[in-house]
Amino acid sequence: MLPLDARLLFAARIVRLFAYGFVAVVLVLYLAAIGLDSHRIGLLLTLTLAGDVVVSLYLTTRADVLGRKRTLLAGAVLMIGAAVVFAVTRDFTLLVLAATIGVISPSGNEVGPFLAVEQVALAQAAQGRDRTSLFAWYNLAGSFATAAGSLAGGFLAGLLMKQGFGAATSYRSAIIAYAVLGAGLAIIFSRVSPAIEGERIARPVRSLFRVEHSRSIVLRLSSLFALDSFAGGLVVQSIVAYWFFRRFGLSPAALGSLFFGANLAAGVSALAAARIARRFGLLNTMVFTHLPSNILLILVPLMPTLPLAIAVLLLRFSISQMDVPTRQAFVIAAVEPAERTAAAGITGVARTTGAALAPVIAMPLVASLSHGWVPFVAAGLLKIVYDVVLLRSCRGIRLEG
Repeated sequence: MLPLDARLLFAARIVRLFAYGFVAVVLVLYLAAIGLDSHRIGLLLTLTLAGDVVVSLYLTTRADVLGRKRTLLAGAVLMIGAAVVFAVTRDFTLLVLAATIGVISPSGNEVGPFLAVEQVALAQAAQGRDRTSLFAWYNLAGSFATAAGSLAGGFLAGLLMKQGFGAATSYRSAIIAYAVLGAGLAIIFSRVSPAIEGERIARPVRSLFRVEHSRSIVLRLSSLFALDSFAGGLVVQSIVAYWFFRRFGLSPAALGSLFFGANLAAGVSALAAARIARRFGLLNTMVFTHLPSNILLILVPLMPTLPLAIAVLLLRFSISQMDVPTRQAFVIAAVEPAERTAAAGITGVARTTGAALAPVIAMPLVASLSHGWVPFVAAGLLKIVYDVVLLRSCRGIRLEG
């Protein structure tokens, strides 16, 4: 059985990803319902992720100094704050401020300082276990939570609309629930013991981002992860949901069901990654499971009917997340133990930076039915480039235990 701290970190992951899934499936619909046009929605999503870059970079590279528990609690408070502002105002300036400073997920995936701190603390709390397998279960729990959140968010909005509530009010319910779940997350983090804290670093750290010996590896991985995440940012869950809404007229409840199935498939694929990685290695698993999923991504908007588009999307999700636990284990193993929290934070921030640049480009294209296919195809092609360059440039990196 996992130690108590590890179980609490798993619980935090479940609550947080449930919240992310809950809000992501209706976030763009909510912003459109309160009167924002596609250009401002795209800008807001971009600023949401851009602000997360600054907050996460500061917190994760200093988590071992500030304290990992304090860092996690700070992230939960920022999550609550962003949701409260989104729920109570339609003022674009205030929404931009909340999106930039707060923590809110337009993708259904991780944002904020949580992942980088948790994965290092988890590996420390459950020492002696297979790291890739541990991260696979951790990601499986998150994927299932995101799936349940997507289903619940879409169902709640649909139910309220059937009861006669307006679209904006119905979608706002998901934003309010996000704030409540953020409070629950803070309670879980408050129960984590001091054992998750890293060792205090006695020697001075001259580097701005607290990575010295592993700098070249971290820079290489960060640049590649930024490319992959920029591609992924073109097709974040909120944007894909909006595309299905525009192209096929899917209701919020149907969108929730779709992404419930998609995230379940993603979770199972992450679990399978551990077994494949033990046989073929972390890097090979990252690349050769990712390539076919990118081809399927390109095919989604080319499908002529809704059932075919859903089938291809679900097939893509069924293999798309195998690179996630292997990528996390690869980063932890590729750098010195003392620099793992900072390295995980920097590479995570690089992913958020890449993703932050994409929605402002993708939203106007998705809003125009004649160009809605462009983000899918561009994302798939860029991800293929990432896979090829990653394989060529990272062979030979020595991995620590």
